[in-house]
Amino acid sequence: METQHFAAIIIGSGQAGNPLASAFAKAGKKVALIEKDKLGGVCVNNGCTPTKTYVASARAAWAARNAKNLGVNVSEVKVDLKAIKARKNKIVEKSRTGLINMVDEKSQIHLFRGAAKFADAKTVEVNGQKLSADQIFINVGARPRIVEGFEKVKFYTNVSLLEIDEIPEKLIVIGGSYIGLEFAQIFSRFGSKVTIVEMNDRLISREDVETSKIIANILENEGIELELGAKCIGGKPYGEDGVEVQLHCSGEQRSIRGSAILMATGRQSNADLLALHNAGIKHDGHNHIHVNEFCETNVKNIFAVGDCNGKGAFTHTAYNDFEIVNSYLNGGNRKLSDRYTNYALYIDPPMGRVGLSRDQALNQGIDILYGRMEMSHVARAIEKGETQGFMEVVIDKKSEKILGATVLGTGGDEIIAVFLATMYAGASYKTLRDSVQTHPTVSELIPTMLQDLNELKSTKK
Repeated sequence: METQHFAAIIIGSGQAGNPLASAFAKAGKKVALIEKDKLGGVCVNNGCTPTKTYVASARAAWAARNAKNLGVNVSEVKVDLKAIKARKNKIVEKSRTGLINMVDEKSQIHLFRGAAKFADAKTVEVNGQKLSADQIFINVGARPRIVEGFEKVKFYTNVSLLEIDEIPEKLIVIGGSYIGLEFAQIFSRFGSKVTIVEMNDRLISREDVETSKIIANILENEGIELELGAKCIGGKPYGEDGVEVQLHCSGEQRSIRGSAILMATGRQSNADLLALHNAGIKHDGHNHIHVNEFCETNVKNIFAVGDCNGKGAFTHTAYNDFEIVNSYLNGGNRKLSDRYTNYALYIDPPMGRVGLSRDQALNQGIDILYGRMEMSHVARAIEKGETQGFMEVVIDKKSEKILGATVLGTGGDEIIAVFLATMYAGASYKTLRDSVQTHPTVSELIPTMLQDLNELKSTKK
């Protein structure tokens, strides 16, 4: 079969691949877009869009049950998972349809359905067809990582759990990081009895110890059980439809039983499916593709964007990868090192994070100015009846620049943008300290927090 030639080949229609295809088409260039599954990648189909739809429904159920605390009586709260799922599907379908229409309307974009593999540095094979291009862009994302020990038992992943119609009576979540915590709280609020099993001695171990403890308290206050320090875990069937998870916690061998298991033990790059060796593309032991500041691999004119390059693993960083590549191809100078790492944990209350935490800064040998405000001291949080959590800011004492911030509390996922904007502006923390914020909001306490900073010296010099 004759090889088809394109100006560009884009492998994967995720949050970087789709805008790249659109940009090439707008420039009048013929582009091949390869997708083995649904258009839109993880975010649209089984990531941000559907999960945050479920978060909203879980929040509504929680608010109804707790309305009495605000003087509102709700006689009965029923959770209809089929209706929640139908709403989720409608929202997802709308987003996906928009992408399908984009591809259909642009004649320069040629969509190929199937799994791609490299034949060489300029050629990709898909469904027996050979495609070549002057530039190739890899946007293949990641998939759930499955740990050993559960081969004999049925379990769900973050993808398949979104397709069930009945709420599990008892859900066992394997993994106490971001995905696991979000689903744990969602299904707890839906009505499941939930247990989180985590191998580390605390949840979300990349966060500071104190932050982990506060998040654990938030979940435990909602009735979610925690099994921390679990080693040598495994699963097996129990009874007709049940499951049993063996765990070794605090030196005691025992097991817990439930009706369903969610495997939430992290993500792994899909780059291992591409036969990268045929193109000479370098990657690390986690199959993250090595890239430079402009997302270009060690092979000229082959770029890796999104989760598979290991530089972000978020929708917003994937889209920024597109912006960096698009800038580079058009003579610009945007770089990976320009951005600040930021993300959110969508439990309720949510947590927004940017840059360095207190402990991370001190461990890097930086003397800092540190500010902290408990949500229980914030009038707006008190008025809403949502006083769990805190906000903190970390400042480089020498430069007066904000190094990072955490907002764990009501509106935290949005409020973190205040710190982000200040950091990207390169402004002194005093600019934010002297600003006038709207009353009554949580954000209005940020300047107050910045007026009462503590100097912390690092012991690692």
